Order: sequence, then C-alpha cells, then structure tokens
Amino acid sequence: MSNEILSPAEMGEADRLTISAGPFDGIGLMRNAGGAVAAVVLVHFPAARRVHVLCGPGNNGGDGYVVARILGESAVDVLLWASSSPKAGSDAALAASECPVGPRPLSEFAADKGSILVDALYGAGLSKPLSGDAARAVEVATELNLPVVAVDLPSGVSGESGQILGHAFRARITVTFARKKPGHLLLPGREMCGELVLADIGIGDEIVAQLEPRTFENTPSLWLESFPIPAVDTHKYRRGHVGVFSGGPSATGAARLSALAAARSGAGAVTVLSPANAVQVNAAHLTSIMLKKTDSIADVQDFIDGRRPSAFVLGPGFGVGEKTRDFALRVLANGERQDGRVDGLVLDADGISSFRDTPKVLFEAARRPNAPALVLTPHEGEFARLFADIAGDKNLSKLAKARAAAARAGAIVVYKGADTVIAAPDGRAAINGNGAPWLATAGSGDVLSGIIAGLLAQGTPAFETACAAVWIHAEAGSRFGPGLIAEDLPLALVPVLRELSENRNEITA
Repeated sequence: MSNEILSPAEMGEADRLTISAGPFDGIGLMRNAGGAVAAVVLVHFPAARRVHVLCGPGNNGGDGYVVARILGESAVDVLLWASSSPKAGSDAALAASECPVGPRPLSEFAADKGSILVDALYGAGLSKPLSGDAARAVEVATELNLPVVAVDLPSGVSGESGQILGHAFRARITVTFARKKPGHLLLPGREMCGELVLADIGIGDEIVAQLEPRTFENTPSLWLESFPIPAVDTHKYRRGHVGVFSGGPSATGAARLSALAAARSGAGAVTVLSPANAVQVNAAHLTSIMLKKTDSIADVQDFIDGRRPSAFVLGPGFGVGEKTRDFALRVLANGERQDGRVDGLVLDADGISSFRDTPKVLFEAARRPNAPALVLTPHEGEFARLFADIAGDKNLSKLAKARAAAARAGAIVVYKGADTVIAAPDGRAAINGNGAPWLATAGSGDVLSGIIAGLLAQGTPAFETACAAVWIHAEAGSRFGPGLIAEDLPLALVPVLRELSENRNEITA
C-alpha cells in the first residue's frame, strides 16, 4: 500500500514529471482522470435520472468536461455548467472542445431532486474562499440534498489544510488521483469527502519517489517492519522496562492506565513510581505492575541506576509544577551511560503544562547529544501552552503546526485529535485516519502514552513508535465501539496487537 500524501504543489510536480517522462501528455492524464470519475458515477449511480457536471476554468474543470463526454456517450442525461471558459490552448480547453455537451452558465445552475452532481469546479488547488456562483451552487446542492461526486477534492475544501474556504460541497464520493492530499485526512475536510476513491491515472510510484514525500498516511505499512516481535530467547528486561510516574493519593488512576497499557504493548517490566503517600493506594490496585516509592530526584536517579529502565511516562495525574519539571529534566539527562541508557520520555498532560513558562529549558534538554527521545502528546489546549505562537498562526494547517513544533522542540510531537498528526524534527509527518469518536473519554490519552512508552522500551524508533501507538490506540477504540471507557482499552489492545504480530511475522518469514 502506498501511504505517501502529496500536497497540491507536489501533485502538480508529479503531473509535470509524468508528462516529461511519458507516455502520457497533459490531455492524456486528464482523459484518464475524467474516465475514472465517470466510471465511479456509472457504477454507483446506475439509475441516475440526470447528472449535472459543474466545471471550473482550470484542470479540474478539464476533468469535468471529460466526465460529461463519457457520461453522454454512455446514454446518461448530462447537463454541463461552466463558471467560465478554459484558457485558450490549455489541456482543459482541448477537453472542452472534445465534449459534445454544450456548457451553460454556472450563474443559471438549477437542479431537481433525484439528480447527481459532479463537482469539477476547483479541486485541491483552491486557495481562496468559494464565492459567487460557485457558492450559490453549493447552496443549491445542499438544499436539494444532491449526491455529489467530487473530482480530486470537494470544491471549497483546502487541499493543503482541510479547512473549508467559505463554502464547500459535501461529497458522497470523492475521486482523487495517484495519492491522497492532506485535505482528505485533516478535519473538517475529511468529513466533506465522503467515500474516498484513489484512482490510478498513470502517475507511477517512481514519479512519486522522485518527490521524496515527507508526509504519510498513518497505516501499518508505514511502521510494521519496525514493530517489535520478541525473540525466542528473550527475557523480560530484554523487552524493556517502563517507569510511570504516579500522582498523589487522589490522582493515581491515570498512571495505572499508562502502566497497564505499557505492559499490554509488550514492555517486559513496568514500574509505577509513586509518592510515599500514594503507595498504599497504588498497591491495592496493582498485580503484575511493580511499585516503587519515588519522592525526590535522588529517588528517580536511584531507580534509573538500579533498574535501568528504557522509557518513562510523566504527566498523567502527576500535577503541574517544579517537581514535574525537575523529574523530566532528570530523565532527559540520562542518555548514553556505561550500563545502558534511557531511550525515551513520553511527556503528556501535566508534564507538558509544567513547561508552559519555560519551554526552552525542555527543548534544550531534548537537544543535548545522546538525550533520550522526547515524545510530546498534547491535545489542542496543551499544544497552545507549549507552542503559543505556532498554535495561534491561522495561516498554518494542523500538519504544518505539528511540523513546526517538532522542529522547535527537537521532539516527536503527537498533536492529538480526531485527525491526530505525528511529526518528527527531521520533517517527517503522518496523519492518522482511523480515529474513533469512542476515544473521546477521560483517560484515553493516558493509555496512548503507555502504549508509546511500551513500544519505545522495546527499541522501536521514536517516530515509528508514535505512529504505531496512535494507530493501535485508535483501532482498539474503533473495534470496541460504543460504551468504551479508558479501563477497557488496555485489554482491547490484545486482538489488534496479535494481528500486527502475525502480519509482522509474515513479512520476516
């Protein structure tokens, strides 16, 4: 499965490279694209009484002229509405000249219930709000509840950010080409696309490879080869040891959720590091998870020196303040050591908020030579606390914000939400597409932090770890469905992890 995501600019370059390499020229690609859309209309709406094709002046409109021609040749009743004429000499103009269906002015667009609409107005390249006749067409389609088949992306949705630019069509089906665009996966664009059909129009994998894409859809094919599988002769400490910091006696549950998730995700040993006044509370709830009194920096260092943990979770239920900052910085100071090293720190919730006023201190610690990998897992509010200027920049998409934050922090940033974005300091980023509404429940993020730490402890690279954990977390939530609470999630991970292990073994067999 090809999981590269191309920006509108990269898609334009892919077109150019394909045309230069042959065998297709511009009109050849356009005919292929229009043919793919027409095929979808014919398959999904065989009984359509009438199809309205709305064409813009550019290449997206050119695809629309091809759609109208093919549908007309297939004995479909087609009406074609154009916002303006294509530029003379362009591929779109050639496509229009080949189409026997005469265009009507978009300003006069009208339709009846029961008809189908093909949106070929603007596609992924739109950068300004939809207005005028195009906006009115959206209103007509919405009022009549017309099934919409969008070409490339529903007009009005930014291919770059997924944001709605003024007005936008809500498509029943969106047909895109070669690779998905960010707007297909980022909200609210994802909800406007309906069913997404990815069509091959002749842009080969070798062309996409030339672009060296740095954005991916987060699917198992992105990270499965790195997914940890225990060796036959393994033992618990070879599978990694995770330390999870607990809050006080009235705030211990979050740490236990993280700890159990770390254990379920494969860590060989997990210890809850508890303040003295919460040891008895934690002890009453823990069985396979170990427990250690930890009140001071000296206690943290003693645990690191004595037990050589591979990864930590800090933040869930821990409290905001100086102690949190001190513990985080102590963990980050334990990079390369003669007796091993700490591989990673997952900083979530209170751990992130504790550095609100001193983010540079955290980022400098993460950038030290041989520092453990830092994974930040903020939701929108926590992201704004640590990266206020980036969060407030309305010109940046969620994808761009996550990238900018990762570069600044020298950390993996998991920018959470229904369209979670995972970004690395080197510019790689992944957009998660399997988010589940059932995960919007207290404690769900604590489980995610534990999964990340559990995989980090087993030696998985930090970016791949974060991507895998986000996908696994969402998949478990989706499969469980209604009624999910955070306590259900660690056990819900089991079938997902089993399938991934089996698939990983098939790769290495």
